[in-house]
Amino acid sequence: MRLMRIGDRGAERPVVAIDGDTYVDVSDVVTDFDGAFLASGLGPLAATVAERAAAGQVRHFAGERVGAPIARPHQILCVGLNYADHAAESGQEPPQEPIIFTKAPNTLVGPDDDVHIPRGSTATDWEVELGIVIGTRARYLDSDDAARAAIAGYVLVNDVSERTFQLHRGGQWVKGKSAETFNPCGPWLVTPDEAGDVGDLGMWLDVNGVRRQTGSTANMLFDPVFIVRYLSRFMVLEPGDLINTGTPAGVGMGLTPPVYLRAGDRMELGIDGLGRQSQSVVAAP
Repeated sequence: MRLMRIGDRGAERPVVAIDGDTYVDVSDVVTDFDGAFLASGLGPLAATVAERAAAGQVRHFAGERVGAPIARPHQILCVGLNYADHAAESGQEPPQEPIIFTKAPNTLVGPDDDVHIPRGSTATDWEVELGIVIGTRARYLDSDDAARAAIAGYVLVNDVSERTFQLHRGGQWVKGKSAETFNPCGPWLVTPDEAGDVGDLGMWLDVNGVRRQTGSTANMLFDPVFIVRYLSRFMVLEPGDLINTGTPAGVGMGLTPPVYLRAGDRMELGIDGLGRQSQSVVAAP
């Protein structure tokens, strides 16, 4: 399934996308696509969607705003330097273990919402990434199968970053990752059965029509199953948690000279099978 939330900010309703033009409304049977829903399992919803689609209870999108496909998560975790080419452009060696940092959960916005340049920012950057959404409470997972079973699905995310805040304000990455609007997510939460081989998905990002990132999840140093199992050794993962798994080369910081986002810019990005996003960049009010 491809789970979506559509509607005004703060008033999104849950739907299931059938294709790019149609969806089945499930807001009468699901309160929201949040941790409680994900923990309950997706089987009953799949049966409901199939029945309604067969009965012709399908609606056409009519310009509704698309929100993030999950409600505000308990936590957003991120994996740094998870692509060797991005580590190289950052001037660092590929890590021997995953580099983990957090991002404020209230950075989560819809896939086409505006991205704000923070006040005082001179180095706001882009990062197309594969996101993992956790579906069951996970602690001390003892096998890859257990880690795989803990994954509710996958999302497209833009891990927007402010490099000066991240690298030159005490070296604490969370400062450069947690400004408002810094985690566009969606349009869909794609369940594993429909996501295909998440170890080999093409990914790309354009700024103002210029291709900046082209990569593949095949080049991740640590794959999603490894990441989930690894994280469960250090913390408890809760249903609805989001994990951003890193970005390939082509970020603004890695260009010569560096190129950063400015108000008026436009980003477009996508991952095979997970949809695409388009964000206008504006100054933070």
